[in-house]
Amino acid sequence: MPGREHHLETTIGKSLVSTIADAKVLMVGAGGIGCELLKNLVMSGFKNIEIIDLDTIDLSNLNRQFLFQKQHIKKSKAKVARESALAFNPNVNIHARHQNIKEQEFSVDWFKGFDLVMNALDNLDARRHVNKMCLSANVPLIESGTAGYLGQVTVIQKDNTECFDCQPKETPKTFPVCTIRSTPSTPIHCIVWAKSYLFGLLFGDAEDDDDEVVTKTDDNDDETAKELVALAAESQALKTILATAGTEGFAKRIFEKVFFTDINRLRSMEDMWKIREPPKPLVFEDIITQESKNHEAHSASLKDQIVWSLPEAVKVFCESLDKLSARLQNMRESDPEASLQFDKDDGETLDFVTAASNLRAHIYGIEEKSRFQVKAMAGNIIPAIATTNAIIAGMMVMLAFKILNKALMECKTSYLVYGGHRPQLIVSEPLAKPNQECYVCRNSYIGLQIDTHKSTVQDLIDCLEENSLSDIEINENGRVIYDPDFDDNASKTLASLELTDGKFLEVIDDDDRKIVVYLKHVDESNLEDKFVVEGDIAAALEFQDVRNKALKEIKNAREIEEARQAKEKADVDMENDKKRKLDQVVDPNEPEGHPLKRLTLDADGVPSSAEAIEIDTPDNNREPASYVIELD
Repeated sequence: MPGREHHLETTIGKSLVSTIADAKVLMVGAGGIGCELLKNLVMSGFKNIEIIDLDTIDLSNLNRQFLFQKQHIKKSKAKVARESALAFNPNVNIHARHQNIKEQEFSVDWFKGFDLVMNALDNLDARRHVNKMCLSANVPLIESGTAGYLGQVTVIQKDNTECFDCQPKETPKTFPVCTIRSTPSTPIHCIVWAKSYLFGLLFGDAEDDDDEVVTKTDDNDDETAKELVALAAESQALKTILATAGTEGFAKRIFEKVFFTDINRLRSMEDMWKIREPPKPLVFEDIITQESKNHEAHSASLKDQIVWSLPEAVKVFCESLDKLSARLQNMRESDPEASLQFDKDDGETLDFVTAASNLRAHIYGIEEKSRFQVKAMAGNIIPAIATTNAIIAGMMVMLAFKILNKALMECKTSYLVYGGHRPQLIVSEPLAKPNQECYVCRNSYIGLQIDTHKSTVQDLIDCLEENSLSDIEINENGRVIYDPDFDDNASKTLASLELTDGKFLEVIDDDDRKIVVYLKHVDESNLEDKFVVEGDIAAALEFQDVRNKALKEIKNAREIEEARQAKEKADVDMENDKKRKLDQVVDPNEPEGHPLKRLTLDADGVPSSAEAIEIDTPDNNREPASYVIELD
């Protein structure tokens, strides 16, 4: 009987099937796209797969992330995805990590251990990080994304295609729900949480049917049972509080549940806070005793542009919660199924979302926003759709086949454009070339083995100067480490400045050539020399010379084009001005519509101020009239 790979061999050939089986693949993200992608990989002959995802499974994931079931709630997405995928094909080696891809251990060398990286992420920060790491390691990356019925997939390969940062990215106005539940990092995450999660939970139909959570449990898994019981208890606690709407202390009870009890539960999930600050719960009594700023003197319009203090935010939260609860109770007297909808032009709903989002931002140490800013930023969440994820995941595997078959140039960027004006469901275009002005992929990456605990910044400078770099400036993630006018750090060790294993340093010399040095900490006793440079710095500098020349040509061409457009606009403006002035030459004594045949103009073709202008008329019985026209 033919093996399970017989049809695959018939379709793509034994050679490629063998290559696929030997390939080591990194899959970043095990959510909507990730579940579909992992299923495709294990069913397509891939035998060595590593999955990494920091998230845990939420009830709202179950409608589309089919590898997860109710008994998996609060468990690691990566680990459960592995267990579920092995049921499809138990002969696959899958290593699952419940970690953040940005952790220090996932270095450039670690990325070099893979033949292919596949992104199934839902946030820009992680995408940019993986993009940079793959460029540094020179490993091909398949990048993907979906938003509702729309999706896209492309390939990123250093020096051959544009990278994720070659084109500017707009700050996303919509986010998948799973992005905002536990680890917000930007103000918009907090706003979306307040508007689409908390508001809906308190004043609408909750998206999660929590009554069903504990109907199926695994009696053999005590941890799962405990998590489900805790989740059910949380849900019941909130329902109990909601039942007291309209009574004294209602707003305080909601506040303590959402901003104290729930935050303390999140803090207990230690894996989430290994490389970031844990949230800090808010204590109601401590805040209300604080003195509030007085903004009463400001006009109403200016008030909207002021960021509320913490006591003010608590006050607005409680007041708006009471008002909205009373409104909902009145509505439900006539319609028991009534619910409230967020409207940015509804003052009370906007107050609630602004206050709730700022309180959550304060908990996570995120910048807080004014009412005016929240109104502008509050957008709609686009629902994640399983079919879109499935289509994109399928196209990712097809691209993986081509990459592993050494056919990169046959790959294309593909877009899922359902609902558009085009007749096609999928539109493809050739992979774009790198953008010469890109600040990420046009960099030259050099590895440096160094003892970061013993070597100083001056030691690093000496090493770089030995390799043809002079008068250098060193930066790390926007922080100035050294430049000729700032040498305070020269005698400090790299480790004391938190420049340790895996850190990237931007080095710019006096010829404006930039290389990116990624540090590899190696104990001095294990180094043959004080430094070991990985890569050819001379070749990197030569590449940067060529790039700078290209950038100069691009700049000159842009300036020439801008000058041409400016001249063209000036010529058009001059013609329009000339026409406007001519239109002002009118004989008030002539009947309407009297034809004017010729104007006697000056050498520039424009009548000057207070100049006599001779106008010929078709009336032979009259002498040509002379008028004095005052022009602007």
